[in-house]
Amino acid sequence: MRLLTVFALCALFYGCSSPDELQTGWWRGEISLQGQRLPFNFEVTRVGDKYQASLKNLDERLALDDIRFENDSVIFRMHIFDAELKAKLKGDSLVGFYIKNFEKNYRLPFRAAAGQDFRFGKDSAPSPDFSGTYAVNFSNPEESTVAVGIFTQSGNGLSGTFLTPVGDYRYLEGNVENGRMNLSTFDGHHAYLFTATKSGDTLRGDYWSGKGFHQEWVGIKDDHAKLPDAEGLTFLKEGYDRIDFKFPDLNHNMVTPADDRFRNKVLILQIFGTWCPNCMDETKFLTQWYKDNRDRGVEILGLAYERKDDFTYASDRVKRMKEKLGVDYDFVIGGTYDKIKASETLPMLSEVLAFPTTIFIGKDGKVKHIRTGFEGPGTGVHYDDFKRRFNEMVNELLSEKLTSSK
Repeated sequence: MRLLTVFALCALFYGCSSPDELQTGWWRGEISLQGQRLPFNFEVTRVGDKYQASLKNLDERLALDDIRFENDSVIFRMHIFDAELKAKLKGDSLVGFYIKNFEKNYRLPFRAAAGQDFRFGKDSAPSPDFSGTYAVNFSNPEESTVAVGIFTQSGNGLSGTFLTPVGDYRYLEGNVENGRMNLSTFDGHHAYLFTATKSGDTLRGDYWSGKGFHQEWVGIKDDHAKLPDAEGLTFLKEGYDRIDFKFPDLNHNMVTPADDRFRNKVLILQIFGTWCPNCMDETKFLTQWYKDNRDRGVEILGLAYERKDDFTYASDRVKRMKEKLGVDYDFVIGGTYDKIKASETLPMLSEVLAFPTTIFIGKDGKVKHIRTGFEGPGTGVHYDDFKRRFNEMVNELLSEKLTSSK
């Protein structure tokens, strides 16, 4: 009777027919991209008449609490991102598309099967061992990128991530099968697939991202591999010692760093976008940090650069993100995600090289530190190092004595 009531309400409010009941438990999904199949896992639960789901990448769970039925399909809205899985539901199977709503004609075939909790193949000999730290180069005819790969193997199970100068590839999960490394992640916005084979201390493989991005990559085992200093990549141009802007907040009120509420306080500026998973990770960190430290004379202001040059769209995306993540600090709309255009809104910076970028401003209103990118929780000890350094910089600025007012 309860299920009939759910479908009756669905028909009343959404004009839909009654699809099959969505099976609870583990599902294994596959997104078809560039001739490859990217596997991921999600779990469906049900509380009363409400379905919920969560994307799984290693220990991470990203809640999908906006699930609705429409005609003969079920639609999973992707967390804080403007994307969705839309598929026809037939018993223990889903067949449909992964769709990015903000991008024209972005649809990748998607399918899923209930009752499956493995990612790649279930059984395989574990040899060779891909564990270790690697100095990595990603390349294609258009560009090349340096990175550090960190992998941990147990049996044939494999996990890890890549750190780059502008962020990390978050939680990668997979296995070793027939001598090949397989790793994937799907966080609702990014769909990444990595493969590689090993010869001695060298890895050679491929990286596919989304609808059309592909690079080959080579990794050389190197326990001391590291990236350029994150605090030296973005800087103020000669002649500047402050950040200046006037951007609207989510209610159209203009905000500047010189506003009274920031006076004589340490101010942290977060250059970010709601479309950016690394920014989501940093926002989760900053949200809890701000709750614990806001009474110490510190403020945080997020500068949002969104996927559309439309204030209503941008502010609605930020409001949804704030609600989903429980963010207490404020945001302004800085512009669009295009890095060249974003750089034009902050002409005192050398450039906006990465989302996120974090700017630390002292009580005297002057810029003290700029940190490019973010080492998130998927990077293990690197995330611990980031948190230590973050607190070190803030404590340093809080201890400074003001010799004169702004």
